[in-house]
Formats: sequence, structure tokens, C-alpha cells
Amino acid sequence: MRRAAFIAGTAVLVAIGGALHYSTDQPVATFVVCAVALGGLAWLVGLGTESVGSRFGPAATGLMQSTLGNLPELFVVLFALSAGETLVAQTSILGSLFANGLLVLGGAIVAGSARAADGCMRFNPRLPNDTTVLVLLAVFAIVVLGVADKAGGRASHHAVEISIVGAVVLLAIYAVWLWGYLHSEPVSEPALEEAPHHLPLPQALLLLAAAGVGAAFVSDWFVSELDSAVHSLGISKAFTGLVIVGIAGNAVENFVGISLAAKGEADLAISVIKNSVSQIAAFLYPALVLASLAFSHRLTFVVNPVLTGALLVAAIAVWAIGGDGRAATFEGCALIGLYAIVAALAWFE
Repeated sequence: MRRAAFIAGTAVLVAIGGALHYSTDQPVATFVVCAVALGGLAWLVGLGTESVGSRFGPAATGLMQSTLGNLPELFVVLFALSAGETLVAQTSILGSLFANGLLVLGGAIVAGSARAADGCMRFNPRLPNDTTVLVLLAVFAIVVLGVADKAGGRASHHAVEISIVGAVVLLAIYAVWLWGYLHSEPVSEPALEEAPHHLPLPQALLLLAAAGVGAAFVSDWFVSELDSAVHSLGISKAFTGLVIVGIAGNAVENFVGISLAAKGEADLAISVIKNSVSQIAAFLYPALVLASLAFSHRLTFVVNPVLTGALLVAAIAVWAIGGDGRAATFEGCALIGLYAIVAALAWFE
């Protein structure tokens, strides 16, 4: 009953967002409604993928939830690029990295460690270590290009070309990792138990299709009202991308990752969250760099120096906390604290 009400509520929000966009001149109202609708659509994608994923093992399920859960953000970035909002496009990607790698992972650790008798959440360390390598590789490309850009050498005039090379390399390495990851899951490992709240397969597929289409439309409306809304609200585009889109566009990981950890399913929780972080860094970002070649405004790996430093510290913190397969409550709180500092920085940007 609660699920049906949530689905209906999200549909109503999408309808209201469309009505505001096409029939009124209320950019702030449209912006707010569409931001909330994006979060609802992301949750519906998570519900659909969890239901479909119940037929498979944790590795495939975590990957599926992360991939489809990034759909709203993908659409936001594409529409932002087409509208010339390069800053929003780039900060939306970075915001998703910060939100998932710090806020959501920290929340999952707090929830998982609270359930453990000794106050320590335990999980298989292989996936955290593998995904951290992918994230560090992406951060390496961002740091090197950022330093080159500020140094002002010859390489600084070829940021687009170097970003293309970096994107191709990242995608190739991600493909190698993905092949090994999916084929390393033990054959004997059972699929996730199909819980009572899971939808039948036809309904789950229909929900995924509807949520994907809805995310495309809502993202377009969201971006089209962006300029007027942020001006009226007095917030920066950096805060919009880093915090608002970062959280709303990743509602799947926010909800699923933390709820799984609270249920004691630590491995699956880490799989969903870490898969999303690595996929954004080593697949979505480079794929969008290549996709931006079709637009007049190009996306590159050259990032604001402060955010470059924050990314590097965040990647190291995530590796240090999750690399040994265990995490205590205070470590989760530390990750959330780092996110709060980044959000405060974006607010005053």
C-alpha cells in the first residue's frame, strides 16, 4: 500500500512539474518540484532494479542498481551540456561522487555498525579496494589536468584532447575490471531471495521503462528552469550541481545502500554504493566527456582546484576507511563530516 502511494505520488509530481513548465512562468516552483520528482524517480528505478535483480546474484544486482540508478543524473548532465551549462554538468558529476562516496557510504557505515554487536560493520574488502583503484585513476586524470591547466604550459591548451585520451583509457580499464568482476562471482552463490515487496518481472520492467522516460522529461524541465531559479533563490550553480543534483539524482544509492546496511546486508550495501562511485568516476564521467564532443560546449577533466583537492582527499579517505573490510561508526561520521564541509564550500561559492 505504501509502495503504491509512493509510485502515485511520484507520478503526480512529474505531472505537476510538466504543468508548471509548459503552462506557467514559475521557475522556482518548477525547479523545486522537478528536483523532488527526480529523487522519486530514482527511488522507483531502485525498486524496479531490486525486483529484477532478485533473479541474480549480489554482484550483478549491485551493478544493475548502480547503472540504472544513475539514469536521472545522466539525463541532467546531457541536457545541461546541450543548454551550455557546462558548470552544472561537471559539478553534477562531482556532486554524485561526493554524495555517494562520502554521504551515502558514511550513512551506510553508521547504519551497519549500529546493527553490529561490537559497533563495527564488516564486509568483503575486495570490491572496496577494486573500486577505489578505479576512482583513484579517475582522480589522477583530474589532478594531472588541473595542475597542467594552472601551470600554463603547452599541455594546458589541449585540455579537450587530453581529456579524450583519459576518457578512452578509463573506459577501457573499467571494461576490463567489469569483465573480471562479473565473472568472479561464485557460481554456487544464490540469487537474492525474492522478498514480498519485490514486483513481478513484467511490472518491474514496465516501472523501469516508465521511470526512465520520466527521468528524461523531468531532467529537461529541471535544466531549462535552472538559470532563473538559482537567480531567484540566491544559490550558486555550483551548489545546485554538487548538492541538489548530487543527492536527488542518486536517491537510489541513498535509500537502497543505507537500508541494506541497516538490514545487515553489508556486502550488498557496499556493492551498490561502491559500484555507483566507481561507475560515475570511471564510466559515466569519461563517457560524457566523449558525448560532449557532439555539443558546442565540451566537458573535460579540468576541475576547479579546490574541488580537485577535495576529490583527492575524499578518494584517499574512502580507501583508508573501507580498504580493510571493516568500518566503525566514527568512520562513517567522518565521511559524512567531509561531505558537510564540501557542501558548505559549494554554498558559499
